Amino acid sequence: MIVAMLFWGFAWTSGKATAEHSNAEVAAFWRYAISFLSVIPIIWYMKTPLKADKIGLIYMILAGLLISFFNYLFFAGLSHGQAGYGGTIVTAISPIITYILSIVIMKTEVSNRQIIALLIGIFGTFILLKIPFEGLGFLNINSSYFLACALVWSVVTIFAQKAGKRGVDPMFYTFVVFGITAVTNMIFALPYHPFALASFDSVFWWNIMFIGLLAGTFSTALFFISASHLGAHQAGVFMFIVPVGAIVSSWFFYGEHIMLSTIVGCMLSFVAVILFNTKRRLRRAKIIQGDI
Repeated sequence: MIVAMLFWGFAWTSGKATAEHSNAEVAAFWRYAISFLSVIPIIWYMKTPLKADKIGLIYMILAGLLISFFNYLFFAGLSHGQAGYGGTIVTAISPIITYILSIVIMKTEVSNRQIIALLIGIFGTFILLKIPFEGLGFLNINSSYFLACALVWSVVTIFAQKAGKRGVDPMFYTFVVFGITAVTNMIFALPYHPFALASFDSVFWWNIMFIGLLAGTFSTALFFISASHLGAHQAGVFMFIVPVGAIVSSWFFYGEHIMLSTIVGCMLSFVAVILFNTKRRLRRAKIIQGDI
């Protein structure tokens, strides 16, 4: 999950380059078209059961439609704002929203350790967004895309867990969601001639391949698998890692400045992830030792 989340972080910088060499509609379509095609051989190799009940199918359809919306917001936001900023605000806020939704919708029980971890993550978010120094100065027109991304992805995470509880295989869930997302984004991309392949340069294609294959198929599939097994709130907490990849890569390729508040906020996010999952690891260790 840590590697997958770092790839998601790099995807913000790569997505900015892609948006600069095309537009939000075309980039959104090709991102998930590539992801959908690349997941087919995985489904075949793993002999994934292609079955779901009506409720599970509804969750997959809704998730696909929401991700298509997230996909557009992702590229539209990057065409206006900074990659490091986008990766930070979305992935810092989304786990908090996911956890709140899990408590309200999934009736998730909260331990004292998890409360402490979440508070550390929230405090890290405040530092990342420079709220103690600038108040609500981080809010502006451009950030509205990223804030919407955070909310949409939180709901998608909940749907992944609910579909898992209906017996839907995570890879089948990924396959269907990717397909619905690709088709939906294609409808909105058609006026911009997305199949005129020669009209897009190598920068676009290299970056869209990275986003589609590594940040898309590999990272997203792993995230859905984790959400279905660990729970939406636990998988969502791993998103605190994403800003590290986003901020470092945006600094390297675009010269976006790395501030002390960013470093401190990211470190607190790592602490939150480790603390949040310590209890689970300790319990498993005791089981292996025969203590419980």
